[in-house]
Order: sequence, then C-alpha cells, then structure tokens
Amino acid sequence: MLSRRDVLVGGLATLGAPWLPAAAHEAASSRRIVGIKAELPPGEIHVDPGAFALYWTLPNLTAIRYACGVGRPGLYEPGVFYVGAKKEWPRWTPTPAMVERDPERYGPYAETGMPGGPDNPLGARALYLHTPERGDTFLRIHGTNAPETIGTAVSNGCARLLNEHIVELYEMVSLNTRVVLYSQSEPLTG
Repeated sequence: MLSRRDVLVGGLATLGAPWLPAAAHEAASSRRIVGIKAELPPGEIHVDPGAFALYWTLPNLTAIRYACGVGRPGLYEPGVFYVGAKKEWPRWTPTPAMVERDPERYGPYAETGMPGGPDNPLGARALYLHTPERGDTFLRIHGTNAPETIGTAVSNGCARLLNEHIVELYEMVSLNTRVVLYSQSEPLTG
C-alpha cells in the first residue's frame, strides 16, 4: 500500500486554463510529468482525491499527473478497480441513485439517457471501472463539458478530466488496466 509520501509532486510544464475560476486555476490547469517514489508498475491509474490528481504511471519512477475532479463527499468510492470498457463519446444514463437524489435534474434522462456529444456530462471519452465481484461499478473516469469542476469534489462518484486529457489518457489505457482510487484520508501526496 502506498503512503502519502509515495508520489513526489513536482513537474515540468503546466498548461494554461484562463477560463477557470482563480481558486481552481492552479490545480485544474496542470498536466505534467512528475517523479514518483513508489515502484508502481507502468501503465496503471492512481487517483489521489485530496490532491485532485490522477496519475498515469510510466517507466523509471515517473508518471503523468492530470488535474481531476472527484466525487462529492459520500459518493467517492475508494478501492482497486480495472478498466472493463472504454467508450468514445459515450451515452450517459443517470443511475437510479442519481435520479433519487435529484429527480428534477436527472429524471428526464432516466429512461433514454443522453447520446454522446459535446453536451453529454461524460465528455469525449470514458473508462468504465469494474471489479471482479460486482462487474460494472457505474464509476467512470471521463471527460467533462464543465471544465470549471476540475479541482473540485462535485461528481456523483466519478473522476473527471478535461476532455483533451481524457482523450490522451484513453489512447494509452487498455482494457483490464489496474485503477486505484485512494481514500480521502490517505492521500498520495503531502
């Protein structure tokens, strides 16, 4: 298990994102190569919700760090998953729990969902998280049509990236890729 010091945040380049609110600008605008201390195998995804960071592990103790949005308190689910499906411009259908929590917002899409496209909340790409016991967990790593939510905890449990970042990650990730969502109380950094 990784300790909170396993990932050393430092980096090379930061991409600009002038459309973000000032408070979220620094966290949300980053996509950088960082050094990691832990001997994590290349080709895994690790999400640190406290840092709003998703790491794609590379060889030689490095990773690509993407700023991300995570699930709201009570909806974020830590654990070990695998990528069970990948979809480009995925169709979105709210879960029954989402409809129950906010029927006015999600109810209209409960039956038919929303086709993929720029207005779809899953954005340009989605990685579907599965476990051997449950199959599809209804958790996703996906893009977003609301980039201002990067660097915040607002989703219904999913991790979200800027669309350009999920497109890049999607191309590198294969089915059965290991995904670790760390708990809020045991962050990777700091």
